[in-house]
Amino acid sequence: MRVLLFFILISFSLFSQERYPKDYFQSPLDIPLQLSGTYGELRNNHFHSGMDFRTNRQEGLNVFAVADGYVSRIKISTFGYGKAIYVTHPNGFTTVYAHLLKAAPEIEKYIKAKHYELKSFEIDVFPKPDELPVVKGKLLAFSGNTGGSGGPHLHFEFRDTKTEFTINPLLFGYNQFLKDTRPPVLLGILAYPLDENGIVNYSQEPVEVNLVQQKDGSYLASKVLSSGAIGFGVHTHDVSDGSYGKNGVYKIQSTLNGKPSFGVQFDTFSFDETRHINHYIDYKRYKKTTQRYQKLFVKNPYELSLIQNNPTTGIIDVQPNMNYSYKIIIEDFNKNKTTVTIPIQHAVMQPKILKKESKSIYKIKHKNEHSYIKDSVSVYIPEMTFYEDTTVDFEVSDGMVQFGTSDIALRSNLTLFIEVKGIPEKELSNYFIATVEGTKKSYIKSYLKEKTFKVYTRNLGKFALVKDTTQPKVTPVQLQEGQWISASKTLQFLISDEGSGIQSYNGYLNDKWILFEYDYKTKKVTHDFSDNVVKEGRNDLKVIVVDNVGNSTIFETHFFRSQKP
Repeated sequence: MRVLLFFILISFSLFSQERYPKDYFQSPLDIPLQLSGTYGELRNNHFHSGMDFRTNRQEGLNVFAVADGYVSRIKISTFGYGKAIYVTHPNGFTTVYAHLLKAAPEIEKYIKAKHYELKSFEIDVFPKPDELPVVKGKLLAFSGNTGGSGGPHLHFEFRDTKTEFTINPLLFGYNQFLKDTRPPVLLGILAYPLDENGIVNYSQEPVEVNLVQQKDGSYLASKVLSSGAIGFGVHTHDVSDGSYGKNGVYKIQSTLNGKPSFGVQFDTFSFDETRHINHYIDYKRYKKTTQRYQKLFVKNPYELSLIQNNPTTGIIDVQPNMNYSYKIIIEDFNKNKTTVTIPIQHAVMQPKILKKESKSIYKIKHKNEHSYIKDSVSVYIPEMTFYEDTTVDFEVSDGMVQFGTSDIALRSNLTLFIEVKGIPEKELSNYFIATVEGTKKSYIKSYLKEKTFKVYTRNLGKFALVKDTTQPKVTPVQLQEGQWISASKTLQFLISDEGSGIQSYNGYLNDKWILFEYDYKTKKVTHDFSDNVVKEGRNDLKVIVVDNVGNSTIFETHFFRSQKP
């Protein structure tokens, strides 16, 4: 058996070397690489699909093509990746460069033409293979802070060109650019009772495990007393030399009495899987504490290929007269390890901390579909919408709907309907369904049919039907009507909406559409005069902003400008 396992591991290693070439791709930056985010890192509602490289806290650094190929996709969006360029390479892989400031001149010229052709800042275009070829080591773009970026950096990722599965860049040899001699950091271990008979250290609720660090850097836990089915979760992050970031780890494995129990390894995954992060972690604890405990067990199978298919899937059935040794190995890509040994002993005990039982009559069987109706509100839940059986609260009171709580993760959308009563038909277009958190009400795309509003949502909690008659705000930045602005390089406006949020904005210079780039973080739109739409002398400007329910603001002014040196 050991010989067979040895040959399997050797074959996998050789396959990986052949599948993911180590010396084909170069660095995308010409500065020493430092990580601010690792592949597979645990993020809000998703696993991080690439690596984030620091750019010295500044924008405008040169970004290079890491190999020959062609620009196969350009996506410019207000949120998410911001300005992103995709390069397809002849060996079956595609690289992605995101949060860019702008592209290299020839590519930027193509992008600008597409903006004006489509009359939109947000574009998603797919150049043909012969339109924008790129050469390894040549300038591709400049680093930035666009989209959902929390600060200047380069997001860089690999994808399989055919399947579009994301791939860990370290598999392509990028660890050679990053010094890492430091092991992952262990922050905590939780023990979970997993069935009706499960008790851990006199508790029917998850409990922290006491840990003592040993001289060799490993950890030894205090003995865990248990009965019934139990599992463990780990709170951890990785660190590397010369970096202060708290990044994701590469691999976690557990063993029970020396035999494999559970394993997760961040090599490759599809975007269809990424939302499963909310079930992979202890989502209830995360929503309460912001700590992401990775659960090292699976009660009900779900489609996350990052988890290795172990026979027991991490669940430990603690039997009388048995002692167990449970071990967790946390590892980074350079094989720096942190280990934890947890002795487990069966014990007969009365729980001192009892499981919190729900009094709700609304019981969800996750394998079944459900429909619930209360007053003017109905909810439809397709089968397998929930990850596991649970109970939810369903209350309708004073215009507020409570269905479940925000700490319950969903696999897919359920549908919420609110029937309208007592609202004049001509006013219905001003309403939408919002999620409610405290005093904050957030727009959800709402559909109206026969006086019933409908939304699809993967979030539980409070909802309300909200009226929005407030127009968006449009405020010029350092521009007065009739002003000469020959020295200015740009036009800028602040745009905002206090109700349903901005749906669209457009600018027109002398009745011609002009490109305004939108940065939602600063609420600022910017037009660059280098687009050469501006005329000599007087220019008439119109800015139109529309919110998500159709309220609009039209701002009109004029200015003077000379193009002469």
